[in-house]
Amino acid sequence: MARPSSASAQQAGAAVPAYPMPVAIKKPGEIKFKQPSFTFVRIKYSTADPRRSASGRGTWATDFPDADLNFTTQFQQVTGLKSDTNGMVLELTDPRLKQQPFIYIAEGGRMQLKPEEIKSLRDYLQGGGFLMFDDFWGEAEWSALQAEMKRVFPEREPVELPIDHALFHCWYDMKDKPQVPNMMLGIQSQYGGVTWERADAKQAHYRGLFDDKGRLMVIFCHNTDLGDGWERAGENEYYFREFSLKKAYPMGINIVVYALTH
Repeated sequence: MARPSSASAQQAGAAVPAYPMPVAIKKPGEIKFKQPSFTFVRIKYSTADPRRSASGRGTWATDFPDADLNFTTQFQQVTGLKSDTNGMVLELTDPRLKQQPFIYIAEGGRMQLKPEEIKSLRDYLQGGGFLMFDDFWGEAEWSALQAEMKRVFPEREPVELPIDHALFHCWYDMKDKPQVPNMMLGIQSQYGGVTWERADAKQAHYRGLFDDKGRLMVIFCHNTDLGDGWERAGENEYYFREFSLKKAYPMGINIVVYALTH
């Protein structure tokens, strides 16, 4: 199983180069989290899409479980906030959902929610929860996800987050909106420079959905695959250095720090 740091990788028997992550603008203890610990919660959602992830499960499980484990390990090391490396997988109708401040959905462009899931997600977000969508590409998947979220909040429209939004600067100072390709494309990008998976997905977008008080409830990480950057840590030296450490982990940590402090 891949690990994001040289120490944990050595424990797993893998040879991972010890490249440093970017310098954070915050240090452990400088931010007061509202929770004493963090659990990465992945959502198992309904879909009519027959595709399966590499694990043999539905698209909800893309990059699972390594992405969740690796990210949680790195998050704890960087921020100092105690984190449950086992993580959780919950359905939207699980009563435990309301106890979790952060949830993650992979390949949301293939999500087709049941009425009870729509209600549960609306209640969760209106109750103070935060949702991160990741790993969906191109205009067709964006339109599908946008239509699905219209069922959750018919009156709300997602907006592009400007690069000066606090989310991009709450732990790491992100200079641009990172695009993280899957590992195979990322390795090839050192020769051709292409980091997008589809012709209509050349630019990464980070869009937000806000509540009536201006609180960011949902972030849509579109035309990027942060989860693959977390999952593939250590498998290829170039990809690990250029995409996992420089882009996927810093952006993911920023998103979770923001979610846990707002």
